[in-house]
Amino acid sequence: MRTDYAPAGAERAGQYPFTRGISSDPQPWIMGQYAGFGTPAESNARFRKLLDAGVTGFSVAMDLPTQMGIDSDDPRAAGEVGRVGVAIDSLADIEILMRDIPLGEITQVRTTANSIGYVWAAMFLVLAEKQGVDPNTFGLTIQNDVLKEFIARGTQIFPPEPSLRLAADVIEHCVRHVPRWVPLTMSGYHIRESGASAAQEIAYTFANARAYLDECLGRGVTIDEIAPSLMTFLAITTDFLPEVAKFRAARRVWAKLMRDTYGAEDARSQQLKIFAFTAGSSLTAQQPLNNVVRASLEATAAALAGVQTMHVSAYDEALGVPTEAAATLALRTQQVVAFESGLTTTLDPFGGSYAVEALTDEAEREIDEMSRRIEDRGGALRCIESGWFASELSESAYELAQSIDSGERTVVGVNTFRSEAEPLEVFSIDPAAEAAQARSVRELRERRDGAAVRRGLGALRDAAAARENVMPATIEAVRAYATVGEIVDVLRTEFGTWKPSSNF
Repeated sequence: MRTDYAPAGAERAGQYPFTRGISSDPQPWIMGQYAGFGTPAESNARFRKLLDAGVTGFSVAMDLPTQMGIDSDDPRAAGEVGRVGVAIDSLADIEILMRDIPLGEITQVRTTANSIGYVWAAMFLVLAEKQGVDPNTFGLTIQNDVLKEFIARGTQIFPPEPSLRLAADVIEHCVRHVPRWVPLTMSGYHIRESGASAAQEIAYTFANARAYLDECLGRGVTIDEIAPSLMTFLAITTDFLPEVAKFRAARRVWAKLMRDTYGAEDARSQQLKIFAFTAGSSLTAQQPLNNVVRASLEATAAALAGVQTMHVSAYDEALGVPTEAAATLALRTQQVVAFESGLTTTLDPFGGSYAVEALTDEAEREIDEMSRRIEDRGGALRCIESGWFASELSESAYELAQSIDSGERTVVGVNTFRSEAEPLEVFSIDPAAEAAQARSVRELRERRDGAAVRRGLGALRDAAAARENVMPATIEAVRAYATVGEIVDVLRTEFGTWKPSSNF
């Protein structure tokens, strides 16, 4: 069966600059659904049901205390434990989370670990060690993009420079020891969700990526060692044709950046692998069943654009953690698009369309112009520290909100075609889960080897003070069942914390 309809002499999928896709072999993407809530045991049960339903990879949503390096029994975590994701306090929780889930058979495990990416990597390395599994036999994808937290999401812990160093520690360690893992997922999704335009989403993401790459290159790692392992995490909105064009333009811009700026010779370095996530910001609490149509439209755009991995949002996510039924329907949406539409049998089916080609060229021009502005201002780190990124994003978000409020941008059920609210079952977190998780942490501290924990944390303190890669010491601390909060507190002592009011 013919799969690429490019005319003779035209760019084909799998060829530089990869506008039309990074592979010449059409195949379904990895279907990974983002899930996690309450305790590790509760999330484990949800993950196993999703695996039974046909998921080929999954993403672990962690609660805010975990993402901020705060243990579940800490007073600062009160009211947030297990709310927007699963609570993970130590290796013991990872062991429960992954119980009866064979690591060697999972295509991809992803996570929201950014400020604590080094802890997450260490936990899975030790888990693999305890299970007798070679970590290179399964795919772990660590977000580890802490710079975008300063721009869009807000779970940063330390100041920008040590945060960048920690992220680079993970990249360097994985490149050397676990080359199959993805040690950085360059995340434009949260930037777009905060109100960025499509061009800002890509330009800001690639600017952050350059900061990580430059830090690693300064350590003696080569571009062709790093770049093939990277992935990008981008939003899909309902702006259908421009979104298809955005993905095509992003691949082209990345390929040129890797070849022409960084001198990458390995074709895999020039190939932008994309994890597409349907836009949570496009979901509405009003008429929530309309979100099924929105997510289907977005999933189709991503499929047409040739992404490697996809998550489809559940229709009730604007109201809270998805119910099991809604999460399963989101997976079924992916499966219908993948296996009933025929889209996976044709590469870049919109390639050659006047509209899509023109939009792709326009997106590339906008991305290049924004990228030049960022570089002229000193790059991502300086744009974060000066507040320029935040200011630009705030202005873009305001303009988007104004367009919806004025009716210039139509949102069905919100500013037009309104109707009475529909009754809908909403998932609720068991209020006893927080107390149970806090109790679990306290019991862990009582039964573990305290001397081993102190040795591990001491080694971590020494590594941070000496500006050494913290991964070996973090692995030692995790193996001794040091908690996330204990590990992060050691580094807070060394690095300090981020105080935005003093940096803008």
